[in-house]
Formats: sequence, C-alpha cells, structure tokens
Amino acid sequence: MLRLISYLASVALVAVVLVAGGGTAQADGCYTWNRTLSSGASGEDVRQLQIRLSGYPGSGAVLALDGSFGPATKSALIRFQQAYGLAADGVAGNATYSRIYALQDDDCTPVNFSYAELNNCNSDWSGGRVSAATARFNALVSMWKLQAMRHALGDQPIRVTSGFRSVACNNAAGGASDSRHLYGDAVDLGAGALTLCRMAQQARNHGFNGILGPGYPDHNDHTHVDHRASRFWSAPSCGI
Repeated sequence: MLRLISYLASVALVAVVLVAGGGTAQADGCYTWNRTLSSGASGEDVRQLQIRLSGYPGSGAVLALDGSFGPATKSALIRFQQAYGLAADGVAGNATYSRIYALQDDDCTPVNFSYAELNNCNSDWSGGRVSAATARFNALVSMWKLQAMRHALGDQPIRVTSGFRSVACNNAAGGASDSRHLYGDAVDLGAGALTLCRMAQQARNHGFNGILGPGYPDHNDHTHVDHRASRFWSAPSCGI
C-alpha cells in the first residue's frame, strides 16, 4: 500500500512539473526554457532561443536578437527543426529544447566551439573597441552561427585561426585599425576538412554580414566572417 501511494505521488509530481514547465521539464546547465514559444511570444527566453537560431536566418539574412518572436524567428526555427529532423512547425517545445540542450555546453557555447578557441589574445576579453562582456557575447553568437554552418556542411570540423583581438593584439597581427576582430564578432577560418571557398559560400546562409575570402586582398589563406552592420561579401575566387 505504501509503495502504491509513493508511486502515485511521484507520478503526480511529474505531471505537475510538466504542466508548470509548459515547454520542458528538463533542466540544463546553461539555460532552461520553461514554456513553449511560438509567434507573438516575447521575453528573455525568446532572445535566448534566437541566439541558438542565429545561424538559421536564411540566405543573406540576419536574425535580430530582440526577444520578439516574429515571422523571422519562426522561419529560423523551422529551418533549425528541418536541419535536425524535427517536426517543422515553428513552435519551440520539448523536442526543440532537447536538441538545443544536446548541442550546448554548460557555458552556453555550442559543443563544437569554445570561448578559448575564439580568443587567443587574452583571458578576459578586454582591450578591444567594446566592453569585455560585449566582445564575449558577440563571440558566442558567432559560435552558434558557425555551429549551424558546420552542421549544414555535414558536421565537418571548422578550423578557427583567429577571433577576438585587443587593440594590441590586432596591431601585432597587422590588422586593420577598424577590424571587426576588435569587437569580438569576427572569426577567421583556415582550410582543413573544408576548403576556404566552401566555407565562404556556405557562410552566406548563416547570418554573416561580412564574408571575405580568396581573391580579396590579404585573404587568400583564410576565410573571414563577421557581424558588421551592413552586408559586404567579397571572395572573388569563390564566385562571391
């Protein structure tokens, strides 16, 4: 009898958690969504979702991280769901969150990229054109865009050769005085499993306003992607 009562109590507890949570009952070391999100929703949980979807805006587009679930967010979510074989309904619920949880580490970086990988300049992200916190956040968004790009390219490794730079690090590297590396939102990619041109071409689909590659001055040995305010793509040897 006691065992039956205990079992029924545990079932009731699970039911309460599921109802209260709405979207998911699973806790995550980085961020846990506690409700289903769909068109018209707003809030920090929407913004957190948008960060993870930032690599799925569609060709030539950039997804705003504004915490407002509008048509662009729905379209990005559908692309994400399609990419991972989920029901593509444009609604973020258990299946979507579970996939995101599997894709991220406890520090919120995607599993295939790290803060250390995007900063070989210093340990605290200081000394650039923006605050350390902003530079670090910009790098996080870059990583989620690269994660989407990596998946679209058959989950082939993407080799990062440069990310955030302080003014001193940028000067030492011979970078331009207004380099996007100073803002933490630029990443240089080296050839490896994927060619420079293949990465430059694919980057057009993953929210990068800046794409520079082979054929552009001083970019024959790497592909550069960034988040500049307006689009500038130039990799003539790659047809861009």
